[in-house]
Amino acid sequence: MRKIFILSFSLVVFSSWSQTPLKESFNLMPWPKAITENNQVFKLNQQLEVSINGPKSERVDRAATNFLRRISGRTGIFLDKGFPTSYNDNKNAAIKVAYQNVGDLNIDLDESYHLNVDENGVTINAPTDIGALRGLETLLQLTTNDSSNYYFSGVSITDAPRFVWRGLMIDVSRHFHPVDVIKRNLDAMAAVKMNVFHWHLVDDQGFRIESKVYPQLTELASDGLFYTQDQIKDVVAYASNLGIRVVPEIDVPGHGSAILTAFPNLGSKPGYVYSIERNSGVFDPTLDPTNDETYVFLENLFTEVVPLFPDHYFHIGGDENEGKHWDENKDIQKFKKKHGLKTNHDLQTYFNIKLEKILNKLGKNLVGWDEILTPTMPTTAVIHSWRGVSDGLPNGSTLIEAAKKGYKTILSNGFYIDRMEPIAKHYLNEPIGDIELTKEETARILGGEATMWSELATSLTIDSRIWPRTIAIAERLWSQKEINDVDNMLKRIKPISYSLEELGITHIKNRDVILRNISNNQDIDALSTLQKIAEPLKMYTRNKGGTEYKTYSPFTLFADACTADAEDALVFNKLVKAYSTKASSETKNAIQDYLIKWSKNHDRFKQLTASPILNDLEPLSKNLSEASKAISQILDNETLSDAALKQLQNNLEVLKQDHVDVEVAIINSLEILSKNALNN
Repeated sequence: MRKIFILSFSLVVFSSWSQTPLKESFNLMPWPKAITENNQVFKLNQQLEVSINGPKSERVDRAATNFLRRISGRTGIFLDKGFPTSYNDNKNAAIKVAYQNVGDLNIDLDESYHLNVDENGVTINAPTDIGALRGLETLLQLTTNDSSNYYFSGVSITDAPRFVWRGLMIDVSRHFHPVDVIKRNLDAMAAVKMNVFHWHLVDDQGFRIESKVYPQLTELASDGLFYTQDQIKDVVAYASNLGIRVVPEIDVPGHGSAILTAFPNLGSKPGYVYSIERNSGVFDPTLDPTNDETYVFLENLFTEVVPLFPDHYFHIGGDENEGKHWDENKDIQKFKKKHGLKTNHDLQTYFNIKLEKILNKLGKNLVGWDEILTPTMPTTAVIHSWRGVSDGLPNGSTLIEAAKKGYKTILSNGFYIDRMEPIAKHYLNEPIGDIELTKEETARILGGEATMWSELATSLTIDSRIWPRTIAIAERLWSQKEINDVDNMLKRIKPISYSLEELGITHIKNRDVILRNISNNQDIDALSTLQKIAEPLKMYTRNKGGTEYKTYSPFTLFADACTADAEDALVFNKLVKAYSTKASSETKNAIQDYLIKWSKNHDRFKQLTASPILNDLEPLSKNLSEASKAISQILDNETLSDAALKQLQNNLEVLKQDHVDVEVAIINSLEILSKNALNN
């Protein structure tokens, strides 16, 4: 059955006064493949109807309805009609969405669309219903207003993704995240045209899938925190309606503590007492690849789980197996010798190949982290490249190597958002770069995934660790390689980030929730000022050795309210860089505004009723205020006494240190501003 839903508004045309480049005019993310403007607008009012021309698609029905809700929510317009109407009932409607086919969610799906907004109406045309969804998200981002009206800006857009795999991995083993957390992040993914949800369901800290074949897995190895099979089906269907594939991961043979807690007979060290891990890191428990019962267990488990996930791909992990328990097991060593397996990598490849055969029989393609890239691994496997130079690989990531060797491959090296690195690093993480590849090799690079490991993230904080940096990663994977201006991206990302709140994303509001908790519901202004210049320690240095924090430790501390790319630090550092390059009174005054604010902040901090948590923050607050006051005087060409200069030096030394698991993100700029005075 073919139905059409139409979105109708009144129209008005006016001239565009802006002559700036389009990326300065429109806050679109990901940036489309081709865009032109026509100096017209499409005014929004309460006469709003929706029609989409194409075969029946629950996705489009839902998307059109949600589109209306979001438009109404953004504008406050009371719509006369809040649901789609048939094209046959309203052939003159102003906004028409047309698609040809209902798409199958796979790597060959066509997600392209054409969007046109002009004085005659709005049209979205796409080969598939998924393309129509992507076009609706772009149209939402074109919503703007003046003092009198809300409207869509007049444009013509032709758009398609650069890569077919644009994913987000969420680890729900280290910290469990309920269905509502998953769904709100799926909504946010769809808003920025991401299309793969990689669900990391099993690791040392918990088994999160209900198994009716092996109920011991959740009875003994989940702390009662897992998804029922009905919940999994619900999430998969929810994602499908958003045009998002769901790829599950059961990590084996390493990271096996949870599985072996339930089934110790499958472990590689007889007599070892297995238990769910409460710490973070890489642990010894490993499934025994020489035990036939291991494969019986995994085949039975996969046979039960696979039908829950219709996607063609199934992730088996395969990472960080150091093989210690294999080395300690004499029977395993005999097995290696008998089968000509010289190394533990050879033994794991033996294991991986057997799993691939099991999955192939079940209609799935195996995906594994790049440790599975060994000489005898079949090229039907997909290599998930996660390691780089910092992980001990001298030649960089394994992405290009895998593609050249005939494997399909996806990139996560450089997209590890849990490491709390700056957004610019992720945004400039170009998957292919200037490397020359054949057409076939290029096609094997499917795309990439942002990876959100949850050792240090609970449901209270996970949104702030994923967003907004993942918006930038979404653009890197959708938009053309040449779209790489960091400053322009930072301008465009701000309104897109705020718009995610309408989908339930808590990345902004939960910062204040944590600060209120820290202050025992006192005025949080002084804490907020500190939060905007402090960033969590990077690259897992917050959790030294993986043992400082356990899965049940508090994640409601000051570091949990802080984020990468601290808000005021980004602006201040940019101002200082500009001032150092070319001093101007305007830039100087902007710098002084920050310095004066910080110099007064400790007085507000001292008004808070003291507590052990606040006492730990006192050195940061005190030294920031003292240093800011002195540097403000230097900037005004005041001469500081030797004692004042010594005090400033001491302040800066304190600010260089870690404070309650955060670092001061403006310290380099403070040193630049004080350098001449301190060196004289």
